[in-house]
Amino acid sequence: MSITSLGLSIYLLLLSTCFLICGAQNLVADLKSQGIELVAPGDQGYNSASAAFNRRFVFKPAVVTFPTTPAQVSSIVKTAIKYKKHVAARGGGHSYVANGLGGQNGAVVIDMNRHFTRIQVNNQANTAKIDSGSRLGDIALTLNNHGRGFGHGTCPYVGIGGHSLFGGFAYASRLWGMVVDVIESIDLVLANGTITTASKNKNSELFWGMRGAGPSFGITTSMTIKTFAVPPSATVFQYTWDLNATSAASFLNAYQTFSLGQVPPQFGSELVLSKGSRQGRVSITLQGVWYDAANKFDAIIRPLVMKVSQKPRIQMVKAGKYIDSVAFFGESNNRLNTTNAPDTFDTFYVKSLLTPESQPMTTKSSQAFMQYLANQGFQSQSAWFIEVEEFGGPGSLVNAVPLDSTSFGNRGALFLMQFYVYESNPNNPFAQSGFSLADGMVNSVTSNNPSNWPYTAYPNYLDNRLQNWQQLYYGQHYPRLQRLKGSVDPGNVFQFPTSIEKP
Repeated sequence: MSITSLGLSIYLLLLSTCFLICGAQNLVADLKSQGIELVAPGDQGYNSASAAFNRRFVFKPAVVTFPTTPAQVSSIVKTAIKYKKHVAARGGGHSYVANGLGGQNGAVVIDMNRHFTRIQVNNQANTAKIDSGSRLGDIALTLNNHGRGFGHGTCPYVGIGGHSLFGGFAYASRLWGMVVDVIESIDLVLANGTITTASKNKNSELFWGMRGAGPSFGITTSMTIKTFAVPPSATVFQYTWDLNATSAASFLNAYQTFSLGQVPPQFGSELVLSKGSRQGRVSITLQGVWYDAANKFDAIIRPLVMKVSQKPRIQMVKAGKYIDSVAFFGESNNRLNTTNAPDTFDTFYVKSLLTPESQPMTTKSSQAFMQYLANQGFQSQSAWFIEVEEFGGPGSLVNAVPLDSTSFGNRGALFLMQFYVYESNPNNPFAQSGFSLADGMVNSVTSNNPSNWPYTAYPNYLDNRLQNWQQLYYGQHYPRLQRLKGSVDPGNVFQFPTSIEKP
């Protein structure tokens, strides 16, 4: 390279760097002139405001904004477009791959959790209008004060925005449906800054797309959700065994047969798998909630528990109020009020499977799966757990919803499986061996079922390494979602690694 060409290259590099810095400074100045609350690189509070829940990801947004009104959200979107920036909304901030930070450097983040947290309960209509930055624990407490609830997740610090718009499954979903199925309307800001509402009767195609892939199409400011009368009693239960791989596989098969039977929708459960006491063994916990009279519980659970020849090493059955069951599985020392303590963080990698109800897991796959966990899983230096959630079955309201009624692409599953590999000390970097461990867990299941086994994946358990995510997360709905993307966001303003792509 000649001195002249080298000098030109350096000049162009400096010019582009100056352009980026000056552009970012102008963006921040522009937003400040509009009275937008924000933090930018170099500001006190920027590092904490831009930290991901999953510390495996480190992104540097151009700015993190904290709007107070839908009009301010609109202004932020318009200003971001002016400076050619992508926009991402963050509610609770629990995206597994930091999509709330844009999933990349340089995004304009609209943080909804600071000011958009109002929860209004309509006792006459049996609905609740919930701001998109509200967290599940606070929602549960507020609704319970009115004797109402709906089937949201268990972690109190998860925000309603992403949780609901990508599905929103929990123990009560078999009884009440997923959150995505009980949304009645959505208030949002579009990619051109327009403030609008989507419902069955207004912007119906947008309403369809929002319920399954919402963050690709707009910034949700609030949503109206159908609520249900809480049951007078809720019984939480946990049974834990330490089993050899053969017995563990037999119990997984028994749980599958049980779930394919006439299990009442009031019964929500899962298996939680983790390292056993020694190599060759697996720890299995059967846990969940029975949303009916406590004296009816034993008749439901006993046939399943009796499938294990040995007594559980831990057994807990406790009847109480509905809100007690929410707090028990709240993962935060029974704290549902998220204003009392800051959120935590983790360093982890997740994969998911939705197993088809029409083609249950083969015995061969159950055996291979448990052998893998009992041996490679035990030997791994990474910590891990796996949830096998009872998603479907004949009594589940989740699968009673027609596939095309929302853009959620996965109906007809029996189990929702989450493979969660993490660092015991979240301050440590994620071990590369954790990726192969998780891959092996999933492969032990999929490779031991028929080659055309129609499994899918769950978009709230995002996997940034997943191939063919478009099909696995959205199925036959993806082309329709692409057409909607081209219609309402032709400039791809709301872009992140797993956002709907333009056609």
